[in-house]
Amino acid sequence: MPIGAVELPSRGHWAPSFAIPRGRSSPSPITKTKSPAEFFAENKNIAGFDNPGKSLYTTVRELVENSLDSAESISELPVVEITIEEIGKSKFNSMIGLVDRERVDTKLYDDYETEKARERRLAKEARAQELQAKNAALGKKVKEPSATKGAKGRGEASFYRVTCKDNGKGMPHDDIPNMFGRVLSGTKYGLKQTRGKFGLGAKMALIWSKMSTGLPIEISSSMRSHNFISFCKLDIDIHRNIPHVHLHEKRENKDRWHGAEIQVVIEGNWTTYRSKILHYMRQMAVITPYAQFLFKFVSEVAEKNVTIRFSRRTDVMPPVPVETKHHPSSVDLLLIKGLIAETSKGTLLQFLQHEFVNIGKSLAERLIGEMGPEFSPKMAVKSLTSQQIVRIHQLFRQAKFDDPSGGCLSPAGEYNLRLGIIKELHPDMVATYSGSAQVFEGHPFIVEAGVSVGGKDVKQGLNIFRFANRIPLLFEQGGDVVTRTAMKRINWSSYKINQTQDKIGVFVSIVSTKIPFKGTGKEYIGDDTKEIASAVKLKSKIVRKIQDREQQERKRNLSRYVPDATYAVYDVLKEISKFHASKKRRYEEEEEDVLRKVQSRSITKETLKEMLAQYVEKVDYEMALEYATQSGVNEEPREAIYIQALEDGYNFTDLHSSNFVFRFIQ
Repeated sequence: MPIGAVELPSRGHWAPSFAIPRGRSSPSPITKTKSPAEFFAENKNIAGFDNPGKSLYTTVRELVENSLDSAESISELPVVEITIEEIGKSKFNSMIGLVDRERVDTKLYDDYETEKARERRLAKEARAQELQAKNAALGKKVKEPSATKGAKGRGEASFYRVTCKDNGKGMPHDDIPNMFGRVLSGTKYGLKQTRGKFGLGAKMALIWSKMSTGLPIEISSSMRSHNFISFCKLDIDIHRNIPHVHLHEKRENKDRWHGAEIQVVIEGNWTTYRSKILHYMRQMAVITPYAQFLFKFVSEVAEKNVTIRFSRRTDVMPPVPVETKHHPSSVDLLLIKGLIAETSKGTLLQFLQHEFVNIGKSLAERLIGEMGPEFSPKMAVKSLTSQQIVRIHQLFRQAKFDDPSGGCLSPAGEYNLRLGIIKELHPDMVATYSGSAQVFEGHPFIVEAGVSVGGKDVKQGLNIFRFANRIPLLFEQGGDVVTRTAMKRINWSSYKINQTQDKIGVFVSIVSTKIPFKGTGKEYIGDDTKEIASAVKLKSKIVRKIQDREQQERKRNLSRYVPDATYAVYDVLKEISKFHASKKRRYEEEEEDVLRKVQSRSITKETLKEMLAQYVEKVDYEMALEYATQSGVNEEPREAIYIQALEDGYNFTDLHSSNFVFRFIQ
């Protein structure tokens, strides 16, 4: 390269090199600005796209959560259909217009093996098959053979078409390209409880599709007020962070459908992430029992197809989360400057009153007086200097403010959490608890907890189910505050539960305007958050419910023996009455009365059976009241009942309780 020449970077590779003559100063370095889409494409692991398997899981998760948000925003009971269709290599090649080509230089490929290596592999497989046949003949459990290197090379990818359809509010026709093709543009950036972790949603799935298959995403959408379906096929210009629209048109909506259907083709790995995806769907069905899910996996081999329907158990939905204002103790310098730049208020007094929660006029005036003589209530808020803004921030951190309320939050509700656990796990016992709103760094949060014992498809020991803003957390469980609390801070023996032998389900759901996630993947809540760690406890109410279960079990056991005890006691009384008739009186008056009634058949086996059953009921009720008095509980024993949901077409008003919802039909 000649003296003074500069080698320019090629697109996508930043490696400038300079040849500088002696005695001359170095030129200014060339800078490059990355778009948000480019940043996330290069750091896809941040958004949960670490590898093909995790990318398939995250794509499913993002699409399902978007569908739930969309339906709940219009108070529509969610109906979500998710399909993963396996696409073979030949089919994928035909989709992108690529002709299959036979291998010429076989030694070039990663899965190449010599003749000797092939013989050894086949001999090993034959021995494994022989061992399997012997185990099967002996009735032993047979493990599926693991895939060998010769079956698939690391360069041969697996592709899947992921489709998600819902009955949500749909999207405006003109907004669809930017909603999917522009990163960090969307509707989830206000201060409120949201399911999304980064606000990326399906955009990251589109970026992964662009990187792994090059195929565009397809969106069909219709709103309630529209008589047409918007269809859009697009991909994203990674470097410019703008949508590249292939087709955008309006189609006839004969069925008056509303909602969205999103279809994307990506590289993935169903084999390694099958269990995670199915666990996610099951846990989502637990935390949203008012939703109906239909999950399908369509394989090239029919025997591997999977279809699971998660039915709706209730039509009671949580309230929609409400956008709220910032609490003064939760803001930083950058946020204060941003609020000043965006506010429509003219004076400092108006700004403090209307841009923050829990600052009324009186408190705002006191704060301004404390800031110093250079501040006044009527001063223009946009005239504040950087030093004055720092002073406001310092005072916000030091002053005392009322805690924000939890009215803006939308927890699942104890009723729904209990129903979801019963619906999916069918436990022998379940107890739930919903706490009141608490505060962490100026953000309100609510913790709901549940414990189940027994059930189907539940392994022995602790089975921990974690939820944040009503979405399941499946990864990095070990460091989570819920796991550590359940494993180390609860004396399960005091609950009369065997931690290692019983099938225990621990369910904890946390909702907040800001979940204090740890790690780049936002998959767990740290154990060092004292406010949340103290709130994540199994309350005494759960212990009381476990005691109630024991009382009910005792009552069932006593009732079970009533018939046999009745026949035995009656036979004894009958024999005594015969003997008594021929002997002198030697019984008390009350006993005499019983024997005479047996002789005259005023007391029969049926009446005695009824009397014993009433006595068991009376004793059980008195013991329950005694326990309630000792425990400080001022309510009578209750049993939860669950009523089938009504069909559409009724007007009603709901009154919510922890264990039931009372509905007035109009």
